[in-house]
Amino acid sequence: MANNNVKEIEDLIKIISRLPGLGPKSAKRIVLKLINNRDELVKPLTNTLAQVYKNVIKCKNCGNLKSNNLKCVCENGIYDKICVVENIADMWVIENTGIYKGHYHILGGTLPALESKKNDGLLLSSLINRVKNNSIQEVILATSATVEGQTTAHYIQDSLKDLKVKISKLAQGLPVGGEIEFLDDGTLFSAFKNRGPVVGD
Repeated sequence: MANNNVKEIEDLIKIISRLPGLGPKSAKRIVLKLINNRDELVKPLTNTLAQVYKNVIKCKNCGNLKSNNLKCVCENGIYDKICVVENIADMWVIENTGIYKGHYHILGGTLPALESKKNDGLLLSSLINRVKNNSIQEVILATSATVEGQTTAHYIQDSLKDLKVKISKLAQGLPVGGEIEFLDDGTLFSAFKNRGPVVGD
């Protein structure tokens, strides 16, 4: 029996299967749900995706998402603390705990542990500028407990050593090799509450 493949559907399945946590089977179920609910799902989804593509960008200063038409949150108000994370997913997870109410700096990744190239693509220079220009009292290093995350934290600590700013890091409850995005609320709460100063070499 011939399989009535439709190119548009096959292309959509391929795109959706690239999303985190989804494979071809899950993508097929999602596509089927969309097709069976064209007016309720496909139309608003298409319009919303178009608006996101057109209007939402990453802030070049702090790495957070912002609207083209509005100032980023990092430009509004006076603040004295910055929590440094690797990516936006980490920020969302921390926000969900409610333990930290303050500004973030999203690096956009981590530094490679064994390579000499340090600043490639990461928002490290803008972090230093934010600390200098906003009278920051504390920088909280909330990078993952991986080799790359700790390499990044050490590099930031070294870059800020001449500035009069307290540098702290997440504490107990954060397992070695653990990534922020996948930690539960209780673990993150403990890590933030018991954060301690970074000790220099």
